[in-house]
Amino acid sequence: MSESANFDFIYDPIKEKMRETISHISYITYIEKLKPVDVDGRYIVLETPNENFAQYITGTLAEKMREAIIKADVGVSDFRLVVEGSGEYAYNAPAEENYAPPSNLDKKYTFDSFVVGKNNEFVYAAARNVAEDPAGTYNPLFIYGGTGLGKTHLMQAIANKIVAEKPNLKVIYVTCEQFVNEIIDTMFTGRGPDARDRGNKLRQHYRSADVLIIDDIQFIANKKAVQEEFFHTFNELVSKGKQIVISSDQPPKELTALEERLKTRFSGGLVFDILPPNFETKIAILKRKAFEKKCIVPDEVLTFLAQDSGDDVRTLEGRLTKVIFASKLHEVPITVSLAASALNEAVSEDGKEEITPDSIINAVCSYYRVTKGDLVGKCKKKELVQPRQICCYLMCELLSLPLMAIGKALGNRNHTTILYSRNKVEDLCQVNDRLAKDIDDIKNIVLKK
Repeated sequence: MSESANFDFIYDPIKEKMRETISHISYITYIEKLKPVDVDGRYIVLETPNENFAQYITGTLAEKMREAIIKADVGVSDFRLVVEGSGEYAYNAPAEENYAPPSNLDKKYTFDSFVVGKNNEFVYAAARNVAEDPAGTYNPLFIYGGTGLGKTHLMQAIANKIVAEKPNLKVIYVTCEQFVNEIIDTMFTGRGPDARDRGNKLRQHYRSADVLIIDDIQFIANKKAVQEEFFHTFNELVSKGKQIVISSDQPPKELTALEERLKTRFSGGLVFDILPPNFETKIAILKRKAFEKKCIVPDEVLTFLAQDSGDDVRTLEGRLTKVIFASKLHEVPITVSLAASALNEAVSEDGKEEITPDSIINAVCSYYRVTKGDLVGKCKKKELVQPRQICCYLMCELLSLPLMAIGKALGNRNHTTILYSRNKVEDLCQVNDRLAKDIDDIKNIVLKK
């Protein structure tokens, strides 16, 4: 190993950060005794006087030291320990877990299935560039826009393309809600070595990513501990030349509840917005969705559906889905007249009772003999998860509501969760006849047939 003096210019700024994050007694007793003896890639190698020092640092100070190293921003992001006189590492960074491609991606979200228009052609080109050349020109890539305009589609299209074409890269796609919950769980599920180990494994999971994609980053607002964790994860990945993709409903400068240092880093890459689609793009989207549903819809019906549909692409798709459902239910061709009737706020056949989120929830609760409180609650027992997902599916099928509104009706769930549940039930119905029959029975209850 090289002489320690050669590495003081790296270690001195790190020591200053350690002084801020580590107690005075621990700093004087342990940190002051460490010597920088080597730099090995992203690691600075520190020499300890004896094995006892190494054990205490490993068990008590390692995470705070790692945070200080990242904050110092000197080109290294972790450390290793070696006992004086020994050639073996007494402490090494946590080993990376075996990587498996993300299982929370919807395979239908591809670049080919994304409808490009004047409102999104630039962000589409940027997203495609990131998928073809991760950590190249656009890093970080920050995509913002209103609900239902295609942010999640593009985010997952990036992930799907990289997973398919660059299987050697570790891709993590996560909603901000999931990221926040995971961080909070490690903070409040016990203390001691096991809790620290869980925290370290979670940090290592995210900080070992080659491509980190986080959807709806605005949900990190007002959560200072989570922002702190994400800040260090962001810094480490960027310092290692890894790709970060983030989406939000607002541009970085308008995320007022976020720390300034995070907004600055978000703005340091490429920021693109997705605008609402124009009329022609809406028609193109409807044609694409009809094709995916293997249904022929006349042009005049597509024109009717695109009119007064608002800016939300999900609402647009919901209108189409409802018309297709009405055509199958009544076994009649799709016409403008049928579409107008189907979109009349979903009245049942006798025209007396409106279909609402509550009427669907009540029908599912009655069918599966569960309470509404349990259905819309946080419990993840198997006997509640599937009815909850079926509720998502039926609301998407029978109501012209944005996914955010459906999520609110089902216990303030994220729109990504609603979309995942809908797609899962839709896929299961293709292979599970019993489930398909259950759903038909529940539809009949809702429609009072």
